[in-house]
Amino acid sequence: MAPVKISYVVSFSSQDPKYPAENLLSEDGIQPWLGCPKEPSRQLSVELQLERASPIGYIDIGNYGCAFLQIEVGRSSWPCNQPYLTLVPTVTLMTPADSKLDQNRWKVRIDPKEKDMGKSCGHLWD
Repeated sequence: MAPVKISYVVSFSSQDPKYPAENLLSEDGIQPWLGCPKEPSRQLSVELQLERASPIGYIDIGNYGCAFLQIEVGRSSWPCNQPYLTLVPTVTLMTPADSKLDQNRWKVRIDPKEKDMGKSCGHLWD
């Protein structure tokens, strides 16, 4: 399955002016998206629009200090109040000890299996 391009950032919860959410669109090298250092939120979220509705068979995500990650999917044709479906349930990328010791900040563990994707498997998402 060919990679699907992200068209644009629909919304985000926070961003560092030096590392904005639009960096997620970059195909040239590693461009991180970080939360604003003045907003001590422990949870960040971003909503991305794909270039076309596509099935999602795998996801390749780089990590820079994220402890947990959950991926939800939806369609732009859905009503605004319809909740997203979970594609990848919350996965742990850093343990509490890793976080306290500032270790394993770049660990990546994303390999959803079809059995783990539940209702979202085999559908088109954008």
